[in-house]
Amino acid sequence: MGRKEVRRVSIQLMGTAEGKSSDGRIIVKCANLPDIGCPVFDNNRKRIGTVKRVFGPVAEPYASIAVTDKDFRGAEGSKLYSNNKGSIDGKAKRRN
Repeated sequence: MGRKEVRRVSIQLMGTAEGKSSDGRIIVKCANLPDIGCPVFDNNRKRIGTVKRVFGPVAEPYASIAVTDKDFRGAEGSKLYSNNKGSIDGKAKRRN
């Protein structure tokens, strides 16, 4: 039988969770600017969601994370990570 290939993903600190928005997204104060559409991981390297929006001042940007992991109970102050690979096709989605 064939072995299942495990791919290692290089992740970097994205920032610290500041709280939740009214629509349930996590707001992160960014230490490293993520690309829109890149996956977001918790301390255990478990994927919890995707970057949907980057906003705020250039010197201190924030990101909005759409949570896809229903078991994630992120608290304020928790560290979040990203691999900063962007969306699947390498281009962020644009609003028209």
